[in-house]
Amino acid sequence: MDENPALGLLSEIGTAMRRWPTEKHFAAGLGLCPHHKISGGKILARKVRPSANRAATALRLAAQCLPHRHSALGAFFRRLKTRLGAPQALTATAHKLARLGYGLLKYGEAYGAHGMEEYEQAYRERTLQNLIRKATALGYKLLPTTAATPQEAGG
Repeated sequence: MDENPALGLLSEIGTAMRRWPTEKHFAAGLGLCPHHKISGGKILARKVRPSANRAATALRLAAQCLPHRHSALGAFFRRLKTRLGAPQALTATAHKLARLGYGLLKYGEAYGAHGMEEYEQAYRERTLQNLIRKATALGYKLLPTTAATPQEAGG
């Protein structure tokens, strides 16, 4: 995160984190969590409430810088952007930044910046484990193969 959004966030919320018992309360207080309109157990609408919270604006500003970064947060934003679209990915990334900032301010947890390659490798391993679990549930067994070159594949 750049220093300007970080200073803006700190000036808005301060360093006393007693107001928010958990990071979920913190993100909801900033207006970065979706609000569910529920009637009869059915979700009718699910969107983030509009607010003029300057701390949330600072986090969104910091999230706007991430698409071009070669970091885990940049890869997270790009993955969400392809699936959800830019506005929702921006809010979700700002929500993630809020959770990281809460841990830093409340517990002094330093963020261990991971590279994009590490994030992609962890994502690949999670996807592979999910595929193995689904195949096993359906009675199949996945076997690793070598990647075929375009000439071998007939292309």
